[in-house]
Amino acid sequence: MANTLRLTEKWMHRGLWLVAFVFAGFLIGLGGTVVGDLPKVEKQLSLDDFMDANAATALRNAIKAAERAGQDAQIALEQAQLKRRAAQADSAAARETFNNWLSTRHATQLAEQDPELVSRTRALDALKERERAAGTAVEAQQQAALDARQGAARERRKLREMEEAAQVQLNAEYRRVELRVFLYRLALTLPLLMAAGWLFAKKRKSTYWPFVWGFIFFALFAFFVELVPYLPSYGGYVRYIVGIVVTALVGRQAIIALNRYLEKQKLAEQLPDAQRREELSYDTALKRLSKSVCPGCERAVDLKNAEIDFCPHCGIGLFDHCFKCTTRKSAFARFCHACGTTADKKLQLPRDGADRVPTL
Repeated sequence: MANTLRLTEKWMHRGLWLVAFVFAGFLIGLGGTVVGDLPKVEKQLSLDDFMDANAATALRNAIKAAERAGQDAQIALEQAQLKRRAAQADSAAARETFNNWLSTRHATQLAEQDPELVSRTRALDALKERERAAGTAVEAQQQAALDARQGAARERRKLREMEEAAQVQLNAEYRRVELRVFLYRLALTLPLLMAAGWLFAKKRKSTYWPFVWGFIFFALFAFFVELVPYLPSYGGYVRYIVGIVVTALVGRQAIIALNRYLEKQKLAEQLPDAQRREELSYDTALKRLSKSVCPGCERAVDLKNAEIDFCPHCGIGLFDHCFKCTTRKSAFARFCHACGTTADKKLQLPRDGADRVPTL
């Protein structure tokens, strides 16, 4: 079609397509913003929304208390272990000293040292008792730390069971929210697609066609890019079923359109030659001729063959002769390319060339 346009018209046509794409771009940006904000309509959900708040709080507090008790028991255990090591060291040192003194006592056999023997034995027993007390304290702190760890683990297990049950409910609610958000998007984009279909059928060749095409591009993008990725998929069934339905609808419309076109062509080919040429627009005829197809039936024709004046498929006239200079020219041309005479018989001068003003 570009070959049939005037130079200025060609550039203006390209500029209008640019307007259509820019218009579509701004609409797509606005639509993307709206579609992106649709999930904000729904409440942001969490596990706590599906758990007993009091029971969950009590379990979390119990876990924190057990963790603090475990930390305190660990600190106390370290202190008790340090004291036990000190008591063990003191007891070992005192026993070594006592053994050395006892060896001396056996060697000297002095009776006056018997009271000291009793005193040293009592001191050694006291140190041993201190060591046993330190060991008991260590065992108590170890037990306290173990109880705290087991208590925390027990409370965590209860909390985890509550969270797992809540997670099942949360996942189910997420699916419902996803479906609702998809329906919001569908309610927004489907009317746009229907409006785009109506504009394509009725207004795509109107005066304001750049805005019509811009809206059509926007609606197609909104439906097939903004909507389709969010189509819920329950094991793929929804996507495949929707794909089958859309394909069936589009295929049905394509078949109907093809049959309607073929029927229209059959009826058109039965009309007189002159009437068929009058019903064809000038730009449409030039566009089809530029592709070496018949303007009437759109079948391929060898237009370079000088012997072909009529379409061998439908019989429409493709070439005729100028009424003034008899030059062979396109039957759809408005003027003769050799002499510039108009092709309209009503405006033709007489064949004898007399200078008479034609009657309009």
